[in-house]
Amino acid sequence: MDERDWLILKVLYEKNNITKSAEILYMSQPSLTKRIQQIEKEFNLTIVSRGTRGVQFTPQGEYLAKCADEMLERHRRIKETVRNMDQEVSGTLRIAVSNFITRHKLPQLLKLFREQFPKVSYKVTTGWSREVFQLAYNRDVQIGIVRGDYQWPESRQLLFEENICIVSTEHIEIQDLPVLPRIDYETDALLKSMIDNWWSGNFSEPPVIGMEVDKADTCKEMVTSGLGYGILPSVLVENRNDLYKINLKDDAGNPLVRKTWMLYREESMDLKVVKEFVHFISKLDFEQL
Repeated sequence: MDERDWLILKVLYEKNNITKSAEILYMSQPSLTKRIQQIEKEFNLTIVSRGTRGVQFTPQGEYLAKCADEMLERHRRIKETVRNMDQEVSGTLRIAVSNFITRHKLPQLLKLFREQFPKVSYKVTTGWSREVFQLAYNRDVQIGIVRGDYQWPESRQLLFEENICIVSTEHIEIQDLPVLPRIDYETDALLKSMIDNWWSGNFSEPPVIGMEVDKADTCKEMVTSGLGYGILPSVLVENRNDLYKINLKDDAGNPLVRKTWMLYREESMDLKVVKEFVHFISKLDFEQL
């Protein structure tokens, strides 16, 4: 079996459907079926059978499918090691990045890195910080960039800090917030918890949610239009002198700060591409991107 065969078993086991698996693998259904039959012939056993509920794996087939992740990881490590033997920095950098960093920082960051190392290619995954953390934790990526403090067991580097602040188009007082319309937005669990804990520590009544939007950038635009106030990371509004801002503080009077981290494992530093990227980030003024 080759790398493609293990990928076929992995996808088919996850999707439990020939048609969907063929689409994901960019194969025709007959080609996929034929390849499965060849795998079965190689092992001299039945791996899957079709039923009314889709594809059913035999016990032997299920065992092979569960080995697929391990075998694919092994193939990937072999490739990376072989490419790493060359003196030139090349290969694929697998990186997962939070949504905000993807929109506002990542394009310029990768542009600068590519200028130094033009032979590096990239596999970029984006999502909420919790999803990025899980990808890094599971070794699906070599580098993870998250916003917020996660319990990471290995190496990490602080990229920048930002205050959490109340933002509006006009002067408002904190004690008036419970009667003013707030623009709420989807965000990761750590930031939501930080804001909710601050609110419950200062007010006994819930906020008046005048509008719900999809993300913090949209919230900022709605605030700019005078439709309500928002509670936002300061990095979104630091250059907006037309907006009124109040930094949130905890009970001890310390500002509520959100940190952005780069997460990686020391074992990945054996790869030139990862080592160079980590060193590149360490010398970069991330806030100026």
